[in-house]
Amino acid sequence: MGEGYRISGSLFTELSTLFEAMLFPSAQRFKRSSAAFLNPVLQNSVEDVVLLYEFLLAELDIDKGQRISIKDEELASLRKAAEFNTICNEIIPKSIPEIRRLSSRLSSYPRVLKKEDFERTVLTMVYAAYRAAQSQGHQRDTWAESFVHLYKALKNDLMLSYSKQPS
Repeated sequence: MGEGYRISGSLFTELSTLFEAMLFPSAQRFKRSSAAFLNPVLQNSVEDVVLLYEFLLAELDIDKGQRISIKDEELASLRKAAEFNTICNEIIPKSIPEIRRLSSRLSSYPRVLKKEDFERTVLTMVYAAYRAAQSQGHQRDTWAESFVHLYKALKNDLMLSYSKQPS
């Protein structure tokens, strides 16, 4: 008694990677033009955070196919804008069932989110807020509910990271 199962380090790493990949499965696909994973991250510095904020404050265009683009031509021409477009158009979920799946996974996520998963969840929440604002009736309520679930998941993540900090 008292003995638990032991998982080798490499198997644990593989399982951990697989679990993390399930939050945003689209980020684990290969780019068409290379053998690299499609896994961009916007926030690598304070300047990047400020730029992301500018992207979100700038007027965004969401077309009928739900493709997101930055209307401001100067901002849209930046290299980080291309990464923003990739994340918004290739990685984050955009349908209610996909967002519900993400919310469910986040609610049972056992540890603090990686920065790219946090960032993608925030962008998914922004998208849900936009869709709620553009919808009416039951659709509006459904999008608003999705927004609230994502908000709660991010709040829980922040509380988890706060509780793990040394006193």
